[in-house]
Amino acid sequence: MAQIFGRSSNALARMILILSGVVASVMGGALYLLQSSPWVTRQGLRPEQPVPFSHKHHVQGLGVQCQYCHGTVEESSYAGIPPTKTCINCHAQLWTNADLLQPVRESWASGQALVWIKVHDLPDFVYFNHEIHVNKGVGCASCHGRVDQMPLMYAQNSLQMEWCLDCHRDPVKNLRPTSEIYNMAWEKPSRDRPVWCSIGDEKTGVPTSESLNCMTKEPEEAELASLERPTIGVATGSASHTLPVPKFEMFTSQDRLGEFLVEHYKIRPPRELTSCEVCHR
Repeated sequence: MAQIFGRSSNALARMILILSGVVASVMGGALYLLQSSPWVTRQGLRPEQPVPFSHKHHVQGLGVQCQYCHGTVEESSYAGIPPTKTCINCHAQLWTNADLLQPVRESWASGQALVWIKVHDLPDFVYFNHEIHVNKGVGCASCHGRVDQMPLMYAQNSLQMEWCLDCHRDPVKNLRPTSEIYNMAWEKPSRDRPVWCSIGDEKTGVPTSESLNCMTKEPEEAELASLERPTIGVATGSASHTLPVPKFEMFTSQDRLGEFLVEHYKIRPPRELTSCEVCHR
């Protein structure tokens, strides 16, 4: 009886299996690179806006605070896009005839809002809360990059789930005092740039971060005196006293400062963020 398979069949089968594995690996790698590429994430791209608004000019050049335009960032899940009136507050008197600002004037005259293209646009199924991140010590630049150095706004980070999980698994490296949230030039503490923090009283209905008082320079006697809290005198004829001044602790590394903030800001560890509904709705 003649053989169905020739002598080279086994070698051919092995070669086909190896090539199939190589092709599958290459395709998987290509899909991964595509998924993380700017073509999908839009990272680094500068979409064309109705007005080429320069954050560098307004933030670094003029000193406009983030909250002036993004008024709900501390109290809402949505940071907010400024209405035309926010622009007109200044540009009714400055550069009133500039061609560049013609869309702003037309929007103000017609009552039709400018249609801005969202640079940091998450999928509809992703829930992100600006309020909780800002009040837990995550600075604007941690997610949005050095906005004060961007003539045209672009996404510095991919905002993909892997990027979010990287921070949530180790939030220590990204936390800062809430007094430095809007400081775009904030640098992590070191021996040359220590940070001093003291623990105060927690108040009901107030973010836990406000129970801390942090400074980027060593507290002086005048500043310590201002932290003394007088007690209310009781009708016993005794004089009022002051509570002891909070003790400041000096931090010279981001790891030590971050661990301190994680504890006192009461940030949940990764093992407690097991429900998908935390980020997905």
